[in-house]
Amino acid sequence: MKFKISELERQPIDFDLELAPGAVDFGEEAAQQGPLETDGRAEVLHEHRGPKDIVADIRLRGHFSGRFQVPCARCLDPVEIPLESDFDLIFRPAEADAEAPERSITAPETEIGYYQGDSLALEDVLCEQVLLSLPVRTLCKPDCKGLCPRCGVNRNSQVCSCDVGPSDPRWEALADLRSRIESEQASSQRRSG
Repeated sequence: MKFKISELERQPIDFDLELAPGAVDFGEEAAQQGPLETDGRAEVLHEHRGPKDIVADIRLRGHFSGRFQVPCARCLDPVEIPLESDFDLIFRPAEADAEAPERSITAPETEIGYYQGDSLALEDVLCEQVLLSLPVRTLCKPDCKGLCPRCGVNRNSQVCSCDVGPSDPRWEALADLRSRIESEQASSQRRSG
């Protein structure tokens, strides 16, 4: 769904949609499971920068909810998570600030997005909002054992026969030191015992 400035200039547009999986591309970050429901309102806000310099910003307020699948941070198995969030966003035409001189921006300006041409696609906004709502790290279960760093087998479902010793040659010196300490301790225990 696209919100065109020419239509928003006449009146705000209310939306209430149910998007099927595949309607929004979330890349490899998440896979939509079931419908993505969204509702809200799009309207134009006129930003007066001078007597003849008026910028048409789009304000998009709404809500979304849906179920998504993301990979476990340790074993990469899919984990289903529900997401739900409200949003209140301002989008400015990309060309409105293109020729502005370099300056520091204020905190409210960091919340402004940009749109190209004469319209804003709701699907792009939803993609960004869903990805921002995803947890930083998701585990399939708190005690997930992850993947074996050598053979890549999922340690939750099968046991691998890889050596559990240090694989990095930089650790071999410490492994040798540990062996010497353990043998010295065993020798001293035999002498004292």
